Amino acid sequence: MILPYGCLATGDHSGLIEAVSSSETIADIQLNSSNVAAAAAFNKDALLNWLKEYNLGDDLDRAIEEFTLSCAGYCVATYVLGIGDRHSDNIMVRKNGQLFHIDFGHILGNFKSKFGIKRERVPFILTYDFIHVIQQGKTGNTEKFDTVPFYLQAYLILRKHGNLFITLFALMLTAGLPELTSVKDIQYLKVKLRFTAQHDLNEQFLIYFNLFQDFHEVLKAFFF
Repeated sequence: MILPYGCLATGDHSGLIEAVSSSETIADIQLNSSNVAAAAAFNKDALLNWLKEYNLGDDLDRAIEEFTLSCAGYCVATYVLGIGDRHSDNIMVRKNGQLFHIDFGHILGNFKSKFGIKRERVPFILTYDFIHVIQQGKTGNTEKFDTVPFYLQAYLILRKHGNLFITLFALMLTAGLPELTSVKDIQYLKVKLRFTAQHDLNEQFLIYFNLFQDFHEVLKAFFF
């Protein structure tokens, strides 16, 4: 359920990028829902109401399903790839419910910091208003949040093809990406995919435990 929009390099520091129709940034959706700009980001109903505006009846159920699955896909993808600088201007949603990320300027755990403080407080972005949409407005505590299997399934699928991703990143070592210049940079992928000598591909319980720790860390940031 991930939406990979097209990009094409046409020269040095130039290229083309596909425009995704019928979509808005989370920031714009929040801003348009509030008369007070400073309070826009705290309106947990903004995103759900925006989806309700364009999806009625059964269409809303499908939109929420699209949102849930695409959110799971991007949470796992950004977690494994170490995508940094995640904020409401870098995450967009289509009117059909598909969530997708943009602006991948920081990868492989090269997270931005200000005054020595890291801006990324959690391993991936799963905000309170995202959970509010997934639970169809019936936001409760973490015990009732039962979409962990989606995230685990996405992670295990990605891990199954981990060698392919690591090989593709190795082929890009000479591509001139400032945050992918040596084999050490690729080590980040191996750590997040649990690709070490101690871990066997069939150790799903251990994988689940490690991933759930990161998942629970994200939930604590928004529920407590």
